[in-house]
Amino acid sequence: MYKILIVEDDEIIATLLKDNLCKWGYEGKVIDDFTKVMEEFLEFDPQLVILDITLPFYNGYHWCSEIRKVSKVPIIFASSTSDNMNLIMAINMGADDFISKPFDLNVMIAKIQALLRRTYSFQGQVDILENNGVILNLGEAILTYKDKKLELSKNEFKIMQILLENKNKVVSREDIMTHLWKSDSFIDDNTLTVNVTRLRKKLEDIELKDFIKTKKGIGYIIGG
Repeated sequence: MYKILIVEDDEIIATLLKDNLCKWGYEGKVIDDFTKVMEEFLEFDPQLVILDITLPFYNGYHWCSEIRKVSKVPIIFASSTSDNMNLIMAINMGADDFISKPFDLNVMIAKIQALLRRTYSFQGQVDILENNGVILNLGEAILTYKDKKLELSKNEFKIMQILLENKNKVVSREDIMTHLWKSDSFIDDNTLTVNVTRLRKKLEDIELKDFIKTKKGIGYIIGG
């Protein structure tokens, strides 16, 4: 089931959209707190976002820009401010489509279906793992923190992935080695230490000192 996030402050429109998405087999979520759009985006992890331009606190362009820092998820702008300048700006900000209000719900559903088909028919879902503002994009092997991006090597990415998937839990060295090399046999234990040390140095460069903690004799942990 595809999940769709609705960032719309008109409760009537938002409810209509959510109800119709449900009828078509989608899971819709309406933003509750317009100061925490990114927090709800990361928690819900949608496959598509419907975004109004005029919103409380920050406008849709702001949130589109913030989402684009961490994800390539399809974004449809739905707005009554539908002049050419807003349409062009929306596309330039990273939106995939634009629909003017008032819109026909059938047209909106058709646009959503087409966009989902184009985006996910040839690729899997772009997942995101997050902990305390640290965001790992699984589709691009990029880690983001405070507007800073970090490109990771294959091993660094796999270490971050297994630790974030098990945040607040200690992950044993054996489990990490198996995740990296599909076996904990015939691998020098020091090789893992070297990889973790290199990753920690990269994390420190973007102000993430001690993000990965060592549990002596056991393994590593993020959080907790």
